[in-house]
Amino acid sequence: MEHGFVDCHCHISAREFEEDLEDVIQRTTEAGVKTLVAVTEEVGEFARVLQLQERYPDLVAPCFGIHPLQGGGGSEQRSVKPQDLDAALPHFYKHRERLVAVGEIGLDFTPWCAPTQQDRDDQMKVFVKQLNIAKELDLPVNVHSRSAAKVTIATMREQGVSRALLHNFAGKPSVALDGVKAGYLFSFPPAVCRNQQRDKLIQQIPMEHICLETDSPALGPDRHVRNEPRNIVLSCRHVARIKGASPQTVELVAAQNAYRLFPKAVTLTRSTHLI
Repeated sequence: MEHGFVDCHCHISAREFEEDLEDVIQRTTEAGVKTLVAVTEEVGEFARVLQLQERYPDLVAPCFGIHPLQGGGGSEQRSVKPQDLDAALPHFYKHRERLVAVGEIGLDFTPWCAPTQQDRDDQMKVFVKQLNIAKELDLPVNVHSRSAAKVTIATMREQGVSRALLHNFAGKPSVALDGVKAGYLFSFPPAVCRNQQRDKLIQQIPMEHICLETDSPALGPDRHVRNEPRNIVLSCRHVARIKGASPQTVELVAAQNAYRLFPKAVTLTRSTHLI
């Protein structure tokens, strides 16, 4: 049975890839990546991710989402406001057939990003609204939960969300196991290779609930170097080492998990009929 990698959470529409996208895509496919689940952070990226799907139809599986932090990287980042979502709403419905998930959505209660209760309330409103859109469109969600792991999982459970990927999850193992009980999946980027704290978490999450991601261009093996989807190989090796499994087994099981969570990625990208 032939299989390959599914990068369950990447930002292939990011500006960091504009200069040499063809080369990045070539390295991605040479590394054995079959599907890129391409998330967005703001409405300005929606058109770009659809263009990339048109350009690479058997690779790019688009998601639309409004991230809990807005306004680019660095110190300019601010907490999301309900009006940031307003402009995006018609697009979810207009392009519903082409979307494999709603994401990247979630909560980010990092103190310097969401210093006030109002910030956290606004994030919660935007998150819950997008969870409801996902349910309405029968789509899974691709979720960010920084400094908010427990409340993110509790909110999804309260809202009756059954299909979710918690990307780059860094909460406590006990919180992760609540997510496992709810049927949620967890994905880990190459940055876990330089952070032993995550090993215990990966150890405790059953393999049936683990996916692979890169979050490229961020969270690569080297903090100061642009990450690429090809580095998913490193995530795979790391998870395999912790699980005491072969990289081939982790690659296969993680891909099967991903296609179970994102079934539309199977119909949208040609390669996946092999699984």
